Amino acid sequence: MSEPPAYIGFEEYSEHIPASIPAAVQQATSRFVSGRAARVAELPEWEQLRQAGSEIRLHTIENMDVYLAQLEEKILSAGGHVHWAQTAEDANRIVLQIAKEHNVKTAVKSKSMATEEIGLNHFLEKENIQIIETDLGEYIIQLAGTGPSHIIVPAVHLKKEEIAAIFSEKLDMNAPADPIELARIAREILREKFLTAEMGISGGNFLVAETGTLVMVTNEGNGRMCTTMPELHVAVVGIDKIIPDWESLTVFLKLLARSATGQKLSTYTQFITGPRHEEGEFGPKEFHLILLDNGRSNILQDPIGREVFKCIRCGACANVCPVYKNVGGFAYGWFISGPIGAILSPQMLGIKTARELPYASTLCGACADVCPVKIPIPTILRHLRRRVAEGDAISLPTIPVPIRAAAGLSSLALAHNWIYRFGALILPTLMSIFKRNGWIPSAPYPLSRWTKSRPLPPFTSHFRRWWKTARPTQGKDSTR
Repeated sequence: MSEPPAYIGFEEYSEHIPASIPAAVQQATSRFVSGRAARVAELPEWEQLRQAGSEIRLHTIENMDVYLAQLEEKILSAGGHVHWAQTAEDANRIVLQIAKEHNVKTAVKSKSMATEEIGLNHFLEKENIQIIETDLGEYIIQLAGTGPSHIIVPAVHLKKEEIAAIFSEKLDMNAPADPIELARIAREILREKFLTAEMGISGGNFLVAETGTLVMVTNEGNGRMCTTMPELHVAVVGIDKIIPDWESLTVFLKLLARSATGQKLSTYTQFITGPRHEEGEFGPKEFHLILLDNGRSNILQDPIGREVFKCIRCGACANVCPVYKNVGGFAYGWFISGPIGAILSPQMLGIKTARELPYASTLCGACADVCPVKIPIPTILRHLRRRVAEGDAISLPTIPVPIRAAAGLSSLALAHNWIYRFGALILPTLMSIFKRNGWIPSAPYPLSRWTKSRPLPPFTSHFRRWWKTARPTQGKDSTR
């Protein structure tokens, strides 16, 4: 497999979007949107559930330390092992250490955004441990050598003909462009891996503090195979996945499947509380939970930005986002795409690294309307835009000083009429120096950031003169 792609940035990728991606993404997301609408319409208490989910998540965020301590106690009492990973490197090292202690040569893995976050697959491959994705979408993109383009459907950007070509090339066969046959081929290959792997790796949708239970929600059954067939199960889960109790879980299970895929309930909902206790029981001999921080504790300090941790990873925001549907998931540059990626990645990677992502939005608000836990995504986007431009207690500004100065002068001019009028008089003369054939093809910095990709129309004061003579007189209808 190729190396995981570095964060390339939204602007750089958006200039080279393959034409096939928007068409495939729009076709798939339209089905999810219509399915969600149908399931929501069947549930009169939907808005009450959203409000309950939002309040539970906020409560958990504010008391995360208490619930994580409770979770650890319950898992240990159930015979499991708990590891705390401050960074991605720590998490990878812990997984490798567990694997070496058990002489692991092959591991099967269920779909997990946390392991995408830390680059676990590539890390283990460098250590000569074979790791096989068993979710069909993840298996496809593993063969293709790319990352996921959607939280729920990793290969949403690929059509069946493209998948058949990947299978034919990577598996050395003549695979047909038939979804049922492609699934059969993958099932046949993966079944052997389930039976021979020494370790199963998973993520987790929720962690129930009340009982120390890991909850996994899947539609293919591969998650259950990964966590029960091998003798060793290792779960890598972000600390933000904690919830207080089973009563809370009932709320989120009603919200998640309906928002993600338009189902009333996912096909498989798995509850794992430690390893098996007797030989006749079903499940692994050993269970290890790695609780991943990787910058989450820092984000918790921001009262606005931390609401990103209310997310239950349904992908509904991406399905309705006009930006995502026109550029696809890879444009977001990291493991989570769409509006939730636009507010999570800058906080985890740092504003300096991903400063363009808060601007990858029209601020239309569709994402907030469909979010099952009422994350105020547009509010957080504006908050992060201010951080990019002006800086705050968490991060220094990343906009160059000349651009910040130009923006400040523009603000001053718009706030004072006499400055604006003076500027309107002299700007046409100044800009005429750069005008060519009625346009400005090249301008000095910071306007060169615009003219390097498109010409700039020259500034004129014609509108002000027109307005003085053509504006409606007082008392007449001025809306026409």
